[in-house]
Amino acid sequence: MTDSVSAGTDPVPGVGRRQVLGAAALGGLGLALGPGRARAATRPATATVTEQRARAVVVGTGFGGGVTALRLAQAGVQTLVLERGRRWPTGPNADTFCRMANVDQRSTWLSERSGIPGVPGTWEPYTGVLEAVQGDGMLIQCGAAVGGGSLMYHGMTLQPTRDAFARSMPMMADHYDALNRYHYPTVARWLRITTIPDDVLAADPYRSSRLFLDAAPDAGLETFRVPLPIDWSFVRGELAGRYAPTYITSDLSFGVNNGGKHTIDVTYLAAAEATGRVRVEPLHVVRDVQLDRLRRWVLHVDRIDTGGDVLERKRIVADAVFLAAGSAGTTRLLVKARAKRLVPDLPDAVGTRWGNNGDRIYAWVGMNDDPGRPQGGPACVGGRESGASIPYTIIHAGSPMLPPDGTRMMTMVGFGVVEPTGTWAYDSAADDARLTWDPAGDAELQTLIRNRMNEFVRVGGGMMIDRDAQATSTWHPLGGVPVGGAVDHFGRVLGHRGLYVLDGARIPGSTGACNPSMTIAALAEHSMAAIVRQDVGRVF
Repeated sequence: MTDSVSAGTDPVPGVGRRQVLGAAALGGLGLALGPGRARAATRPATATVTEQRARAVVVGTGFGGGVTALRLAQAGVQTLVLERGRRWPTGPNADTFCRMANVDQRSTWLSERSGIPGVPGTWEPYTGVLEAVQGDGMLIQCGAAVGGGSLMYHGMTLQPTRDAFARSMPMMADHYDALNRYHYPTVARWLRITTIPDDVLAADPYRSSRLFLDAAPDAGLETFRVPLPIDWSFVRGELAGRYAPTYITSDLSFGVNNGGKHTIDVTYLAAAEATGRVRVEPLHVVRDVQLDRLRRWVLHVDRIDTGGDVLERKRIVADAVFLAAGSAGTTRLLVKARAKRLVPDLPDAVGTRWGNNGDRIYAWVGMNDDPGRPQGGPACVGGRESGASIPYTIIHAGSPMLPPDGTRMMTMVGFGVVEPTGTWAYDSAADDARLTWDPAGDAELQTLIRNRMNEFVRVGGGMMIDRDAQATSTWHPLGGVPVGGAVDHFGRVLGHRGLYVLDGARIPGSTGACNPSMTIAALAEHSMAAIVRQDVGRVF
């Protein structure tokens, strides 16, 4: 779930004694149940509840929420945006985000240690940028910041082909022409996407990217340069020594310290706030969504500090609620609402058709050619297999942490179309919903990806190590409130006037062998065009 912060919040965590609670207390906050013990916010002994009235509320500030807030504002709708995370202002040579060499509490959402397996360190819980949500058979990494996952993703802004899109979202196949003609290009303009320039690709830190481009055709892939929302002058500044390295060392997993990345907070959301019709409230955790007897939407919200303690409890009454808290966040809210009878008659499909976008991370180790160190990013080159039985993509992502003994290594990531076999069920003890992932959903895809990875070994020597073999994980959760079964083509929750889902939760499992960001944003553009035309002034 993604929620917000005020500008100017101190990026350095405060100190003080914090209580760490068990998993049973975590669900109402939507906190991590994963690798590090998460903590529940401590509540005041006698907390008054403040009531607010709003015409429209957007929950979350990622790709879906940012688009939604802007289009509501441009339609003249006063809009309240709730975000559980904080703002993370960046700039050249900033120290906003932690780095992989010294991971600290800024990395993790209210947990005492990192949610990324294998990353060491313990600390006082803090409202850091990533929540690790542990399900049965799958670990999900979720953004928790103003701008959502756009802060932490490498920036791959990929549009699926018509056929691959239809494989992932058959219920939306008839809408691809409109998306292709209007909405994907709109997102591309707002994020100002470009591919890596020749001079940057030729620089020494990008030797591993060039190695990938050389080896991939012999391994059976058609190569391409990945569209990215990057101002390359910042990368050139690092190459020239003007800025401390972050791009050219691929130290991007928690955010880009030097700036120059066109994330949602500095594009869509900034434009929405500039209209004067949008108010972003960070550090606001939405615990529950409810339909009251007057058929108004009620959000039960905790305003917290950066240590997770509750400063204020709010009851926000709205005419319309747009859920854009990410696949895990939105799904958990609605599964809870149905189980607790807070929203009657929610569709049976809520909590179903979840998938991992086929994510799989490999380390190519000991290859014949030297990939160099450091290895530049973001993930700027990739390849696809023409005519594959299941559409998939393999990209090279530079590694910020290379073996200290000089072993040659580079990171390879595969993803593609899956069967959305994941389901979410309510856990009353935790007051939360928990994922169960059936690995049959991506078994055939993973065979294709593994075989292609082994072709790189045949071509270039060394070995491939499947980093997800023991504990599967994804940075691209999708589904849980699927189109067709739970929402209509424009994100309206079936049978519920004024309730919308405009994030990855409505996409059943995968986005056509692409990472999801561009499709989530394009679908939000597509939906808001219809909602502004048909619902504003009528439904809310």
